[in-house]
Amino acid sequence: MKKLLLGNEAVARGLYEAGVRVVSSYPGTPSTEITETASKYTEMFCEWAPNEKVAMEVAIGASFGGARSFCAMKHVGLNVAADPLYTLSYIGVTGGMVIAVADDPGMHSSQNEQDTRCHAIAAKVPVLEPSDSSECRDFVKLGYALSEEFDTPVILRLTTRIAHSCSAVELGEREDLPLRPYVKNQQKNVMLPAFARRRHPFVEERTRKLAAWAETAAINRIEDNGAKTGVIVSGAAYQYAKDALGDTVSYLKLGMTNPLPVELIRRFSGMVETLYVIEELDPIIENHCKVHGIPVIGKEKFPLCGEFSQELIRQVMGVEQEVPFHLDQDVPVRPPVMCPGCPHRGIFFELKRAKVFVSGDIGCYTLGASAPLGSMDVCVCMGASVSGLHGYNKARGEEGEKKSVAVIGDSTFLHTGIQGLIDIAYNRSNSVVMILDNSTTGMTGQQENPSTGKTIRGDVTAAVDLEALCRACGIRRVRVVDPYQLKEIRTALKEELDAPEPSVIISRRPCALLKSVKHNTPLEVVPELCVGCTACMGIGCPAISMREGKAVIDPNQCVGCDVCAQLCHTGAMQRKELTL
Repeated sequence: MKKLLLGNEAVARGLYEAGVRVVSSYPGTPSTEITETASKYTEMFCEWAPNEKVAMEVAIGASFGGARSFCAMKHVGLNVAADPLYTLSYIGVTGGMVIAVADDPGMHSSQNEQDTRCHAIAAKVPVLEPSDSSECRDFVKLGYALSEEFDTPVILRLTTRIAHSCSAVELGEREDLPLRPYVKNQQKNVMLPAFARRRHPFVEERTRKLAAWAETAAINRIEDNGAKTGVIVSGAAYQYAKDALGDTVSYLKLGMTNPLPVELIRRFSGMVETLYVIEELDPIIENHCKVHGIPVIGKEKFPLCGEFSQELIRQVMGVEQEVPFHLDQDVPVRPPVMCPGCPHRGIFFELKRAKVFVSGDIGCYTLGASAPLGSMDVCVCMGASVSGLHGYNKARGEEGEKKSVAVIGDSTFLHTGIQGLIDIAYNRSNSVVMILDNSTTGMTGQQENPSTGKTIRGDVTAAVDLEALCRACGIRRVRVVDPYQLKEIRTALKEELDAPEPSVIISRRPCALLKSVKHNTPLEVVPELCVGCTACMGIGCPAISMREGKAVIDPNQCVGCDVCAQLCHTGAMQRKELTL
């Protein structure tokens, strides 16, 4: 039976069919749907881990236990998980282990454009790169076969377009595999320096064997169209090139992008007069070709930055194209904004009013950097807000401590914020940390996290007590505020910034989009009372607009949070009466 599946859904189907037993991940766009879909297969244990490092270590432990295991993350998540990955490469596996990493060319939802193949080359682990949903399923199953044959973890590299596009997938049956026996082998599994030195030559020999396998592997194939021009492609670039160039060129499609074949590429080069490498992000394939004396045209024509497209490839390759349709005018820019009723809005409004330095973090609340709030100064990576604030205050002393805060979400705090808070308490900076607890992992689609009290499947479980955790880290001043109450936020900020010791303010209200949240009736503007001062526009709520000099509230968007009413000096914002 065939079914239309997202690339991520097809990966999950591949896990099911490959007999995987344990799946552990941290949500990160564009990889999130893999684990969400996998959790629907009851034959597999699935979980959201606190971060990617933990997720990979859980999968490693399951592999030691003889099970086929899996973890998924986005490209920046692999930075967090790099520590166990590099050593696991030396150790190898017992049960097969596949790691899905979703890169994000074009940075649709990411803070950088790193190329996972660079990590794979450094860690010396193989990379499989599917070009459609069918290959997503097939390459997962192949990954487990390679993992167990060559004693290695295998990376499945996705990109946003492959993860989030649909194509037909042939569904198969699950392969029920027994656990592989655990055999105590300290020289293989305990990476003391003496043992690690003996494993390094094994890794180099494994890479040589995998490169030999890549020379004849069916996933690396030549599509000979008898053309004078050839292109080497992989992943999404294969689809772009096929659409843009059709049969006017010949193709070498690479399904394994680390290690890369040599003789196969050399043979393909001999079939054409001009050879291009079309690859997004870093020139991995291009540099490989040039190192082996194979002349190719690559990044001197194709960009290093951003996502490719059919149009870009046609333009670079000099292929004329007809534009079937174009707009007569530019479409207005619609930047992302906080949702109506977002509990973060009032926090950032008060931070702007307080004129403090805001050390920011990764999540929905990063939108606090956008106008009209514009109240986030820096944002680096998950958890950096807390430790970064500590460094900022150590550099600037009391001047910084009295006018600076860190903001971090509940899920992000549990991901990598705890250690920064320990550093603040242990090394004594009078820093104020605001944990924006919206009872979910909002930015990636409202996944559960260790503080929500529910597992990935919605089962009730232990919930981290954030107040108790902060106190256990050494913070004595911990208070909770309602982010819909501006005066309460203002008072808490002033008191904690004035305090002679570090403190934590927990802003607690559920995400307005959660199904369990019951909203108030919407507000409306009484035109006779509105003086058109635009004070209500300062919070950037998409439910509020100005029309003919008066504020207007869209009742279809307003959730009745009352934040705007607290800014209205004339009382024009009032609760809309329901009519039956």
